[in-house]
Amino acid sequence: MFSFPTPAFVVDAAALERNLDVLAEVKRRTGCRILLALKAFSMFSVFPQMRRVLDGCCASSAHEARLGRETFGGEVHAFAAALSEADMREIAGLADHVTLNSFAQWRQFQRILAETGAAVTCGLRINPEHSEGHTELYDPCAPKSRLGVRRDAFDGEPLAGLTGLHSHTLCEQNAAPFARTVAAIEARFGDLLPRLAWMNFGGGHHITRPDYDLGLLCDTLNGFRERHPNITTLYLEPGEACALNAGTLAATVLDVVHNEMPIAILDASCACHMPDVLEMPYRPRVFRDAAWQGEAAPGPQADIGCEPGVKPHTVRLAGATCLAGDTIGDWSFDTPLEPGDRVIFEDMAHYTMVKTNTFNGIRLPHIALRDTGGTVRVVRSFGYDDFKSRLS
Repeated sequence: MFSFPTPAFVVDAAALERNLDVLAEVKRRTGCRILLALKAFSMFSVFPQMRRVLDGCCASSAHEARLGRETFGGEVHAFAAALSEADMREIAGLADHVTLNSFAQWRQFQRILAETGAAVTCGLRINPEHSEGHTELYDPCAPKSRLGVRRDAFDGEPLAGLTGLHSHTLCEQNAAPFARTVAAIEARFGDLLPRLAWMNFGGGHHITRPDYDLGLLCDTLNGFRERHPNITTLYLEPGEACALNAGTLAATVLDVVHNEMPIAILDASCACHMPDVLEMPYRPRVFRDAAWQGEAAPGPQADIGCEPGVKPHTVRLAGATCLAGDTIGDWSFDTPLEPGDRVIFEDMAHYTMVKTNTFNGIRLPHIALRDTGGTVRVVRSFGYDDFKSRLS
């Protein structure tokens, strides 16, 4: 294994390119436009590679909209559950499209647009009231959801100035849930569709997953377009699919303590560096590989972490913070873990770098890029000033 500072996120440009090839195929077969969801992946050093395929990005805040405008180019779309007037004024000068979450926010934004003269296309996010989510925390159609306008709220409301609708209801899902969701949208909002020029079907589409049904996705998009010819532009805004299986988090074992089992304490923290492991929760894939050179996947000689007891040596992987629950999980390996060993967590590019924090003053991971030729370089490192600047 080559010498490399840890903890570090390592994004593999070749793996990223494979995802982009799949997304390019969807665009070719459907004519849709695909945006990068910055909330999932905001590594702007690879935006030149991504914008060769993607049409722009979507933002969830004024800061993300500014990042998209400054570093990505193309179209900039914005949506948030609610925006302050200051945020609205800033976004009006940055975004091409803004989607609002209520008629009250739409009326407020109309006034600001009139005052600023910004040329922004506007739409509303809808709640199709059709849930496909498996985890309520990530289900925008869960009971009492704050996200999206339900159909009955449209009654009596003028739609002048609104040119499209946005629906985001999926999370890490295949095409069949999307097809059912489209049917639910047409059933509930079909009377409004003839008045629209664009439709945004949001994110959560696991398009670049090996078993994803690309044919059904394309058929669903093409069928919708045929049934609603007035809607000339269809958008998808995946974040996870863009960076799926394209990056890793490399960590080093600092110590191994024993309390009924070996517990390897890493310089990577679950609480600070991969909080979705606690929130979702989910179990990352992990491996050790002496020949690892920054690839997004383990090589043929890798010691793949398995379920406890499958391999001879079971160990708990944990972070170095004071949080008792800073535990990543239990795996078994061919040989015991020792201080100085490297462990590599797979699929850590999306919804990971964007969620890191400095709890306990823990250092943020380096960000590195493995280019298509196999050379790895650190593109960003963090230190004390990054920690201090968040405080006062």
